[in-house]
Amino acid sequence: MSLLGGKVVLITGGARGQGRAHAIASAREGADVAVLDIASQVATVPYPMATPEDLTETVRQVEKHGRRAISIQADVRRQDELDEAVKTVLDEFGRIDSLVINHGIWGVGQELWNLSEEQWVDMQDINVTGVWKTAKAVVPHMIERGSGSVVITASTNGFEPGIYYGHYSTSKHGTVGLAKNLALELGRYGIRCNALAPGVIETPMIVNQVGMDLFNGGPGGTEESVQTAAAHYHALKGVRAIPAMNVADAGVWLNSDLAAGVTGVTVPVDAGHQLLAGYNHEPVS
Repeated sequence: MSLLGGKVVLITGGARGQGRAHAIASAREGADVAVLDIASQVATVPYPMATPEDLTETVRQVEKHGRRAISIQADVRRQDELDEAVKTVLDEFGRIDSLVINHGIWGVGQELWNLSEEQWVDMQDINVTGVWKTAKAVVPHMIERGSGSVVITASTNGFEPGIYYGHYSTSKHGTVGLAKNLALELGRYGIRCNALAPGVIETPMIVNQVGMDLFNGGPGGTEESVQTAAAHYHALKGVRAIPAMNVADAGVWLNSDLAAGVTGVTVPVDAGHQLLAGYNHEPVS
């Protein structure tokens, strides 16, 4: 029996990476899927972002599982675009059972006091305010139906800081808090809200030269640099960079009836990272 049989799932940041994995996993478990992504470059993001072709590929992979899929290009910073996107999904599928708010950007290289205002604002506008705006667009429909599940992609950086990417870490702390408050306020309407906290996940967000150099500790990073560093980040035997599908499978569980009594929690998908004490990145004598 499929875990999401007959349901409709809307996924933001769905063009590639974890978003594509959420779309494929949802379709595999019987859901029809709408994927939304900006599918264009944001100036302050230091790595190549998704493209319209990536969105098309996600739809193709969903349809391989025999489920219906639509793609929508929209900017989560724009409430009007999100509201129109939700209207499109409802016109096509008639309802939204589950919302996976997965979009997000990452940046690295500056201490907090050296960030430009544009870097800070883009990060918070997309990673926090864009999450709130997405919920704002979808939740009224779920309240009207008296049911629904919201899953928000946070991060292990929602619990701990990160040197040289404090704007990202700050945004993910905000995302964890937003998920908890949504869960509290939506509970009275029969709607659940939970978050996922991925560790080092193998996606284009980190497997690019900027990310590879960070994991390498300097210029010249490679994909192997990410894998080697990830092995030190995780506690679980044999785990290096975690496949995006591992995160998506946890999302399927949260959206399914198997998690019917679960709300207001943040589920780590980090191969035991939180068991580790960590280390000083740059010790000063």
